Amino acid sequence: MQLDLSGLFRDLVRLETDLWNRVDARVHREHGLPLAWLEVMQVLSTTPRCRVLDVAESLFITVGGASKVIDKIEAAGWCRRLPHPSDGRSNLIELTAKGSGLLAAADATFREALADHLGAGAPASDLGQLSSTLSRLRRHLITSGQGQAERGK
Repeated sequence: MQLDLSGLFRDLVRLETDLWNRVDARVHREHGLPLAWLEVMQVLSTTPRCRVLDVAESLFITVGGASKVIDKIEAAGWCRRLPHPSDGRSNLIELTAKGSGLLAAADATFREALADHLGAGAPASDLGQLSSTLSRLRRHLITSGQGQAERGK
């Protein structure tokens, strides 16, 4: 039996799209926060001395895209840019107290939505295996250079 990689690709993409839309709708409805912004805020909260480049690399998006999202989060009062102490061309970005509070609440909703949509859909052992496999595939793309090359880096 030959594996249908095209079908696997379609299933992965459709699952990601449907899951993203469901989780995004819930987080946005309950906190007024788009899921894309939540992801950026999660990176800001876990990356010491975070820069726009760190966000872009962490989320596999362009530096320009990361900067635009950070601009919006900053305009909402949830993060701030500070001068980089040793690089005048760069800024450090950190969450404000208001942003940290929002992140804590939105993260709880995010986890609940994932439990509802993923955790309830398959046994934990299956999800653990899926997680391991997806991590291995992502590492393969990164180490083979395909992950960055295809994004135009």
